[in-house]
Amino acid sequence: MIAAPAVQIKRVERSKLADINLENLPFGKYFTDHMLEVDYDKGKWGTVQIKPYQPLMLEPSLAAIHYGQSIFEGIKAYRLHNGEIAIFRPHSNFQRFNISAERMAMPVVPEEIFIDGMRELINLDRNWVPAKADHSLYIRPFMFASDEVIGVKPSERYKFMIILSPTGPYYTAPMRIYVEEKYVRAVAGGVGYAKAAGNYGGAMLATAEAKRKGYDQVLWTDAHEHKYVQEIGVMNVFFVIGNTAYTPDLGQGTILAGVTRDSAITILREMGLSVEETAISIDRIMDAYKTGDLREVFGTGTAATISYIRELRYKDFVMEFNTDSWKTAPELKNRLNAIREGETEDKHSWLFKI
Repeated sequence: MIAAPAVQIKRVERSKLADINLENLPFGKYFTDHMLEVDYDKGKWGTVQIKPYQPLMLEPSLAAIHYGQSIFEGIKAYRLHNGEIAIFRPHSNFQRFNISAERMAMPVVPEEIFIDGMRELINLDRNWVPAKADHSLYIRPFMFASDEVIGVKPSERYKFMIILSPTGPYYTAPMRIYVEEKYVRAVAGGVGYAKAAGNYGGAMLATAEAKRKGYDQVLWTDAHEHKYVQEIGVMNVFFVIGNTAYTPDLGQGTILAGVTRDSAITILREMGLSVEETAISIDRIMDAYKTGDLREVFGTGTAATISYIRELRYKDFVMEFNTDSWKTAPELKNRLNAIREGETEDKHSWLFKI
């Protein structure tokens, strides 16, 4: 925990929780009573403040608005079976956050601010953590450039914040996915491996066009040949072919190193499957489908956890799947949830208790 006087806490006079039904929660709509805020200036971090959730007062010349120095993370805290609260693998997100910061020429955030501040904030708003299966407290740490000047250069000032949002299931129904060939999400040498805000803004047009065609998301392909698959929307992707789960490798720096992805790889191997992180062409996927070897396709991510893919379309070729008959993805999801909700042994020490 952050020891006083390193953190200043101002509590709300009345909690908003009495006005919100935690039984029916859309993703990212409601926010808890408090937020964490700390400023970086002149090469050092200032005092951590936990204060009532409130609007920010920002200048129109704010550097982040004009030049895009903005990064974030997505983490979840769960109410365990015994009533305790635990965050799932926050140190992995902490490490990835600072990888993003370095790529975007931003300062790294110290662990005592990111981890200890997060724990202090959640402890203050602990009543907001839902006690229901497939529900959690979504944690959004983010940082943006806060110079108030227009000029194309790294900012000298930054603001780091954490906000919290109780949430229910993200993707509840199996998805229909369109293989994208026109637009690209990332290129080698770019910022695809960073959780930069612009990556998500740049993906919205392709997603909107896919939705107009009746699809839920896009499967991104490489920028040069549109041949090798990368991510599904905002998720990592797995293809179960025979007794092996394939997922695109991280070597080109075009794919976000998902914490759920890494957890899934570990659990899949414990389930007896081989896992290969490698370049996967859409042609290989179609061939496996035609021979009946492509058994399952699913996405992994913090918000969605495990999302089933019931249809995958490449050009005029449609691959359809009966998700009701699947074995691997449901078992993976059940095992992950059992760890996150404290119903089984946490032998990997993934839970960080409040």
